Amino acid sequence: MKLLKISAATVAILAAALSMAMAGTFTRGTVKKVDEKAGKVTIIHEELVDLDMPAMTMVFRADEEMISRMSEGQDIEFVADRVNGKLTVIELK
Repeated sequence: MKLLKISAATVAILAAALSMAMAGTFTRGTVKKVDEKAGKVTIIHEELVDLDMPAMTMVFRADEEMISRMSEGQDIEFVADRVNGKLTVIELK
Protein backbone atom coordinates (compact mmCIF):
# COMPACT_ATOMS: atom_id res chain seq x y z
CA MET A 1 0.00 0.00 0.00
CA LYS A 2 2.85 2.39 0.84
CA LEU A 3 4.39 1.75 -2.58
CA LEU A 4 1.10 2.72 -4.25
CA LYS A 5 1.03 6.07 -2.40
CA ILE A 6 4.57 6.89 -3.49
CA SER A 7 3.75 6.03 -7.09
CA ALA A 8 0.64 8.24 -7.08
CA ALA A 9 2.67 11.15 -5.69
CA THR A 10 5.33 10.63 -8.34
CA VAL A 11 2.70 10.62 -11.09
CA ALA A 12 1.20 13.86 -9.72
CA ILE A 13 4.61 15.58 -9.73
CA LEU A 14 5.38 14.40 -13.26
CA ALA A 15 1.96 15.57 -14.50
CA ALA A 16 2.53 19.02 -13.00
CA ALA A 17 5.97 19.26 -14.59
CA LEU A 18 4.60 18.22 -17.99
CA SER A 19 1.82 20.78 -17.72
CA MET A 20 4.35 23.54 -17.01
CA ALA A 21 6.55 22.41 -19.91
CA MET A 22 3.61 22.50 -22.31
CA ALA A 23 2.60 26.03 -21.29
CA GLY A 24 4.84 27.52 -23.95
CA THR A 25 6.99 30.61 -24.08
CA PHE A 26 5.38 33.97 -23.42
CA THR A 27 5.89 36.60 -26.12
CA ARG A 28 5.49 40.36 -25.74
CA GLY A 29 3.21 42.21 -28.09
CA THR A 30 0.88 45.14 -28.57
CA VAL A 31 -2.75 44.68 -29.56
CA LYS A 32 -3.37 46.54 -32.81
CA LYS A 33 -6.97 45.53 -33.49
CA VAL A 34 -9.68 43.46 -31.81
CA ASP A 35 -12.47 41.86 -33.88
CA GLU A 36 -14.83 40.34 -31.31
CA LYS A 37 -17.39 39.12 -33.86
CA ALA A 38 -14.79 37.18 -35.85
CA GLY A 39 -12.92 35.98 -32.74
CA LYS A 40 -9.68 37.50 -34.01
CA VAL A 41 -7.03 39.86 -32.69
CA THR A 42 -4.19 41.56 -34.57
CA ILE A 43 -0.97 41.69 -32.55
CA ILE A 44 2.36 43.41 -33.24
CA HIS A 45 4.64 40.85 -31.59
CA GLU A 46 8.24 39.93 -30.89
CA GLU A 47 9.68 36.63 -32.12
CA LEU A 48 7.43 33.61 -31.46
CA VAL A 49 10.17 31.25 -30.28
CA ASP A 50 8.00 28.12 -30.00
CA LEU A 51 6.61 28.60 -33.52
CA ASP A 52 9.94 29.65 -35.07
CA MET A 53 8.45 32.92 -36.39
CA PRO A 54 10.17 36.30 -36.53
CA ALA A 55 8.73 39.48 -35.05
CA MET A 56 5.86 40.84 -37.16
CA THR A 57 2.23 41.92 -37.13
CA MET A 58 -0.30 39.13 -37.57
CA VAL A 59 -3.85 38.03 -36.88
CA PHE A 60 -4.56 35.36 -34.27
CA ARG A 61 -7.72 33.60 -33.25
CA ALA A 62 -8.75 33.87 -29.61
CA ASP A 63 -11.72 32.68 -27.58
CA GLU A 64 -14.28 35.09 -26.14
CA GLU A 65 -12.66 35.16 -22.70
CA MET A 66 -9.23 36.06 -24.13
CA ILE A 67 -10.66 38.73 -26.42
CA SER A 68 -12.61 40.29 -23.56
CA ARG A 69 -9.28 40.87 -21.78
CA MET A 70 -7.68 42.69 -24.74
CA SER A 71 -8.04 46.22 -26.05
CA GLU A 72 -6.40 48.18 -28.86
CA GLY A 73 -3.05 49.65 -27.85
CA GLN A 74 -2.65 47.29 -24.87
CA ASP A 75 0.78 45.78 -24.21
CA ILE A 76 0.41 42.06 -23.54
CA GLU A 77 2.38 38.89 -22.92
CA PHE A 78 0.86 35.84 -24.58
CA VAL A 79 1.42 32.27 -25.71
CA ALA A 80 0.33 31.30 -29.22
CA ASP A 81 0.01 27.88 -30.78
CA ARG A 82 -1.62 26.21 -33.75
CA VAL A 83 -5.11 25.00 -32.88
CA ASN A 84 -6.79 23.11 -35.71
CA GLY A 85 -4.24 24.66 -38.06
CA LYS A 86 -5.01 28.25 -36.98
CA LEU A 87 -2.63 30.46 -35.00
CA THR A 88 -4.39 31.03 -31.69
CA VAL A 89 -3.71 32.91 -28.47
CA ILE A 90 -3.92 30.16 -25.86
CA GLU A 91 -2.63 31.97 -22.78
CA LEU A 92 -2.52 35.59 -21.67
CA LYS A 93 -0.79 37.24 -18.70
